[in-house]
Amino acid sequence: MTEPPPDTDHRPTESEAYRQMYRITASYDRSFETKVSELLRLGCAFLDVSAGFLTEVTDETQYIVRAYGEHPLLQTGEACPLERSYCRKTITMEETNTVQHAQIEGWEDDAAYEVFGLESYIGARVVVDGELYGTFCFADTTPRGDPFTMAEETFVELMSKSVSYELFTKQATQQLEKQRDQLEEYASVVSHDLRNPLTVAHSYLDLAEQTGDTGQFQRVRDALERMDALIEDLLVATRESDSATETDTIHIHALATDCWDLVPTEAGTVIVETDAAIVGDKRRVQQLFSNLFRNAVEHGRPEVTVRVGTLADQLGFFIEDDGRGIPPEQRPQIFEDCFSTSEEGTGLGLTIVQQVVEAHNWEITVTESDAGGARFEITGVEPAAE
Repeated sequence: MTEPPPDTDHRPTESEAYRQMYRITASYDRSFETKVSELLRLGCAFLDVSAGFLTEVTDETQYIVRAYGEHPLLQTGEACPLERSYCRKTITMEETNTVQHAQIEGWEDDAAYEVFGLESYIGARVVVDGELYGTFCFADTTPRGDPFTMAEETFVELMSKSVSYELFTKQATQQLEKQRDQLEEYASVVSHDLRNPLTVAHSYLDLAEQTGDTGQFQRVRDALERMDALIEDLLVATRESDSATETDTIHIHALATDCWDLVPTEAGTVIVETDAAIVGDKRRVQQLFSNLFRNAVEHGRPEVTVRVGTLADQLGFFIEDDGRGIPPEQRPQIFEDCFSTSEEGTGLGLTIVQQVVEAHNWEITVTESDAGGARFEITGVEPAAE
């Protein structure tokens, strides 16, 4: 049974505040959002301030994830440049950052003071799995008569650590759920797609045995190769981590040429139009090129031509072909696990491509090439130093 929210109609004593904080964070029934809202409400009551807010700091911007109070600029969903926030100083400090009276403490000409008008402030960093997430803060538009006490600073710091733990738990749970869903998809592939080539192989073996036609053995080999490709893709998709652990200087021309040499095609052609070098995990970028090349061969015509080059107006590169292309209505689905438009495809090749892109914090889009085939554009790529 979910416990009622803490009683914050009166200012709690230190011992009451700690007890209420424990009840909030120890509750398994409350959602992350509910816990944060109740912690902010409790903190405002204990510190006797009017506003509390959890921020996320990304790309030099402060986003308010959750807020309590009526300050119009300190509401859930609001954002501002980090340089105009009080939190820009908080994220550089190991301990809490406090302001008793901003106007007489050197903030009167500060952009943050001009925007928010906060006279008193206390905040602490929120760190998740060793990485800065944002801040957990409390503030008021009126100054304090006395500085924040050591007990109040400790209380805010403990709250920030509690929120850090809750965020870590939430992210870990989401990751486990994602992995569980992927494993369910992969199990479906194993039970269904491996059964099909197995059935085919058994059928042609029986036919060869009954007729003595050794020509059926090639069809058995084809079925076994289909199984081998599926197993290889499954192993790659399930074993790779979510981040690129190695960084190398990768020369696109050399890597693309090497990867093409391993593609099973005799009539296809690759044209590499760049000598550019990028930074990435070479082994995993090889997976990206190999799978996009194989995708072009499997879904195109026997004499398919694949072009590789760099993007003129962005940091990135493209791989395109002159095959049948990908219909616009299918493009949002192609990176989903086990999705394939070909009976011969495993449905995991483009999933692996997406994993490599995400591991490098790149982005990938699919469009149509000038020749009517598929064009994959990878952006956000770091060029190698000359």
